[in-house]
Amino acid sequence: MRFIIRVLVYAVIVLFLSYLLPGVYVEDTFIAIVVALLIAVFNALLKPILVVLTIPITIITLGLFLFVINALIIMLVDHLVPDFDVRNFWWALLFSLLLSFISSLFGLSGKKE
Repeated sequence: MRFIIRVLVYAVIVLFLSYLLPGVYVEDTFIAIVVALLIAVFNALLKPILVVLTIPITIITLGLFLFVINALIIMLVDHLVPDFDVRNFWWALLFSLLLSFISSLFGLSGKKE
């Protein structure tokens, strides 16, 4: 149940950010839910693998490469969902930064209670 609520809150944040950022487009609420679900799945399954594979470059950049991994996940979701459009890498980076920041304000940073 907690996962469903988290995905729905992420969907609202995705809709808000698509309204706020001109480089991000979401067709409707259903697409925002699909985007939020895919981001959650890729963050759970793909991101840990990418983090382990890029440990050297992450250490060299003092952790800043993790932002690039987040942007790449957003671009992958953009590629998979037809009615979700992110203009380029920089918009994906800004979108992922704001998504992380706003979700941490709502306490959705991934911690288990």
